[in-house]
Amino acid sequence: MVEYTGRDLRGSHFHEVDLSGARFRNIDLTGAHIRGAILTDADITGDLDNVRVNGIEIGPLVDAELDRRYPERRLLRPTDADGFRTAWDVIERSWPATVDRARRLPPDALHVRVDDEWSFIETLRHLVFVVDAWIKRALLDDPDPYDPLDLPHTEMAPDPAVPDDPDARPSLDTMLTLRADRTAVVRRVLAELTDERLAGTTAALPAPGYPPAGTYHVRRCLRAVLNEEWEHRLIAERDLATLESHR
Repeated sequence: MVEYTGRDLRGSHFHEVDLSGARFRNIDLTGAHIRGAILTDADITGDLDNVRVNGIEIGPLVDAELDRRYPERRLLRPTDADGFRTAWDVIERSWPATVDRARRLPPDALHVRVDDEWSFIETLRHLVFVVDAWIKRALLDDPDPYDPLDLPHTEMAPDPAVPDDPDARPSLDTMLTLRADRTAVVRRVLAELTDERLAGTTAALPAPGYPPAGTYHVRRCLRAVLNEEWEHRLIAERDLATLESHR
């Protein structure tokens, strides 16, 4: 077994290579061409844009199936201020059942990683970070937006301004208190959101910090929070089911 971490393999050619059982995480396959592949029992999660399998673009097919399974997902593509408020209502309504499911597990199980994905507690820590970054720092211009329990995305380069303690083990109640505070922050921002503000940009963010220095479209900041909340809850539900099966 060969392990590649943090390597630049752009432009590499793989010919008659056995990749069965391989694991790929946080990889960029933009422009990749795969021919003569056997994808049996494969599981792929990611952003699919202009991806063709046997000549058929599969992104729209996947989106249509996800919308069929989760009808409320259609509301997570808002175009105006009212739409963003509706989308956040969808997010808030989706989480209580997931939290109740987590509470039924032993506390230690909430720190267990399934298939090297974040644990349930780590997921909550990351979502607090998402609000701190994209709402408190980017939209509210908070000079000290982060909490010590924030957990940035794994591939993010170290930043002296951003807390990152992978070994922290806060309790579920601690994280839910933080989550409730950040949820209220988002709700307050959206309550004051206008279509004019939505079409605008943030103030120039200084370095260091995340998001990196620069200006951002308000719409982009809000969509980052919506997308992270939605996708991470689905992953958490999947992993909670695995943990339940091991009891």
